[in-house]
Amino acid sequence: MLNQQALYYGKVKSGIRQLFEIGREKKRIFGEENVFDFSLGNPSVPPPEEVKAAFLDALETQAPLSLHGYTTAPGDNECRDAIAKDFTERYGEEFTRWNFYMTCGATAAIISCLKAFVTGPESEVVVLAPYFPEYRTFIDSCGAKTIVVPPDFESFQINLAALEDKLTVNTRCVIINTPNNPTGVIYTRENLEGMAEILRAKSKEFGHPIYVISDEPYRELVYGDCELPFIPRIYNNTIICYSFSKCLSIPGDRIGYMCAPSCMDDVDDVMAATAGAARCFAYVCAPAIMQQVIKRCAAVRPDLAPYEFNRALIYEGLTKIGYECVYPDGAFYLFIKAPNGNSKLFSAMAQDENLLIVPADEFGCPGYLRVSYCVDADMIESSLPVFQKVFERCKNR
Repeated sequence: MLNQQALYYGKVKSGIRQLFEIGREKKRIFGEENVFDFSLGNPSVPPPEEVKAAFLDALETQAPLSLHGYTTAPGDNECRDAIAKDFTERYGEEFTRWNFYMTCGATAAIISCLKAFVTGPESEVVVLAPYFPEYRTFIDSCGAKTIVVPPDFESFQINLAALEDKLTVNTRCVIINTPNNPTGVIYTRENLEGMAEILRAKSKEFGHPIYVISDEPYRELVYGDCELPFIPRIYNNTIICYSFSKCLSIPGDRIGYMCAPSCMDDVDDVMAATAGAARCFAYVCAPAIMQQVIKRCAAVRPDLAPYEFNRALIYEGLTKIGYECVYPDGAFYLFIKAPNGNSKLFSAMAQDENLLIVPADEFGCPGYLRVSYCVDADMIESSLPVFQKVFERCKNR
């Protein structure tokens, strides 16, 4: 007898990964230059030079045990000190190593937080559509119920009225993601303040805190002068889950952290519970060598110029064809409306032309598609005639 939930998730791949595998097979058959794969959020910008230098310095100067041995469960002290120093300088508030717990990317951080906050099968975790589809998997694995707040199709900000309606005495936490995957939208200060007001009132009404899990892998990918509010300043019961995957272009190296700001209610217990959850999942410690790299690169920021160039290229190209697109202020995704209103059918039609774009049904937003523009600019240029062909084919059906 097998665990049926585990069997299901082992057999049913995510739509994103499934499309990525289709792309690999198509490239084998038709040649890489003839396949236009916009499926996966895999950074196309090389890691900053500081990352290579950090690897080399660590390899040349650190003792083997600090490179390859266990660290303490929360992480290397100097690594956490470096992150805390960067936070203190950026946000003007005092952070120390005790506010941080190193993890294998944001995913391990999120699932540890969920395990800490979920108290039984009646527990509810609220997600805001459109949302990263794997949130459902994480929530299911912790034995809780996923409650979906429908999208605000006008702005793709948090749908505050719907959020308030979805909160119950069983609500344990709300997962937010800004800059957002899949829209690239950044939640405004006003919108976040509205969310905070609702959560404070409901926490008081229900007699227990409702926590916010802020999933922030795209925090450094903000374009122009768009403001990205620091959410714990707006709502104190916020725990940050971060990954260096996107900002340093190292997604396969799996390094990130949980941050519980000192302003949180019962912050010591929150940190203890998330640490205990990580222990339950057998996350012994984050990779030691990556912690040595991050110790040297905590304040390094990405080169956004290639992504900004791609954003302009694909947004202008697709809107000129006639696609309706959500203008992204961050991340590296473009959210487009399926011209025929059926995102799965449109994605299938695009596959016929070796154009791979992800239908947003799994994101809780049917009728839309996600385009990952973290690709070579030449591929975007070459793909525009194919986008035009699929658009016209769709309109003529």
